[in-house]
Amino acid sequence: MLLRQNLSVYRVLRMTWKIDLLMIALCFAAYATDTYVLASIHILPAIPTLSGTAIAFFVAFNNNAAYSRWWEARTIWGGIVNDSRSWSRELVAHAGDPGLAKKMILRHIGFLYALKADLRRTRDQTVEKYLSPKDLESIRNYRLLPNAILNLQSSDLQKLSDEKKIDGFRFLSLNQLIRNFCEGMGKSERIKNTVFPTSYSYYTRLFIWILVIVTTMTLAESIGLWSVFFGWIVGFVFHATHINGQSLMNPFELTPPGVPLNAITRTIEINLLQDIGYHEIPAPIAAERDGEYVL
Repeated sequence: MLLRQNLSVYRVLRMTWKIDLLMIALCFAAYATDTYVLASIHILPAIPTLSGTAIAFFVAFNNNAAYSRWWEARTIWGGIVNDSRSWSRELVAHAGDPGLAKKMILRHIGFLYALKADLRRTRDQTVEKYLSPKDLESIRNYRLLPNAILNLQSSDLQKLSDEKKIDGFRFLSLNQLIRNFCEGMGKSERIKNTVFPTSYSYYTRLFIWILVIVTTMTLAESIGLWSVFFGWIVGFVFHATHINGQSLMNPFELTPPGVPLNAITRTIEINLLQDIGYHEIPAPIAAERDGEYVL
């Protein structure tokens, strides 16, 4: 997640340099075509004006939809943060078996790392740090490790209830938290596995290219070679805005604009370890590239 309000010039150029070069070449081609091939055809200025207005609506729709996906993902993980703290607090304060409560809290940290790794399609060895050898063996053959860990949590919660280590009210409260974790996991998977409609992105990019060509050819008749520069400017504005929205469409990817799962998971880890009196507390995730973003 980006932490600064302003992007560095380096980051902007790194995102757009390939498209910039292609646009400049396309603008030169459009200028040459209008000047030497279609010199007798006059393109009305109203054409790029109306086209630009229509494309702006396309870009705005794409960006709004992308931000909605990003914000929903951030909201889901904000809920996981709150529920994780409640999980630890209730187990520490109300479970009559401190050893089992500690085990369930550590296991929950393993659940968070397993869920993060699943969403990012990576493998995180931290999961093994917080699960017992018996737990690791019991979930070894499961494809979806986070769900398997929740099954273990439900089993131990039932054990606390059967042994009268928690009353019925606390059982229902803790069981609801497990259901909340399962719901957050499912919502996160839905965002990860649902592809943004390809046609929206494809046609938006196509229409921007057409706008760049038409704008350059329209200006070539009045300002000559300068039309290449102004055609690029128009294209840069639209493409940069569109790329900004595209960067938010997959909020769980390991990219600077994505939801900072590493930082969120580490924050929960620190909170829960402090709740059970751990002394070796890991440091918070540091910001990358001179404090520009966290992952």
